[in-house]
Amino acid sequence: MKIGIGNDHSAVDMKKAITEHLLARGFEVVNYGCDTTESYPYPEAAKSVAHAVVNKEVDCGILICGTGIGIGIAANKVKGIRCATCSEPYSAALSKRHNNSNILSFGARVVGVELAKMIVDSWLDAEFEGGRHQTRIDMIHEIEKEA
Repeated sequence: MKIGIGNDHSAVDMKKAITEHLLARGFEVVNYGCDTTESYPYPEAAKSVAHAVVNKEVDCGILICGTGIGIGIAANKVKGIRCATCSEPYSAALSKRHNNSNILSFGARVVGVELAKMIVDSWLDAEFEGGRHQTRIDMIHEIEKEA
């Protein structure tokens, strides 16, 4: 599986730790974020990862900024993206099982590295359940068409 990862300046160290964790688990990782602490606008990273996901250049994405909120909001502006901002493993898993989230976001200033790894693992290990949940995702796609 190929995972796109993006971040802003506040999450450089977190991105490095998560990238190492993903590589150790056998995933391929494509970096769409910044690698310095110089100011970098999170919408750029969100846009790059989101477009890579919808264009099937990567299978899914992980986005990290200070809180995970701004970068997640930006990603969700791209048609076809269902980015879930999660600060604990349970919501991360359910975002995949029920909402088939294709991008996960979280905050480097909100969670520590070990918790972030657990959030990522729960999300990646979860599988979409389909059924009634697919009906709701179809409804979300209809809302996208109205915009």
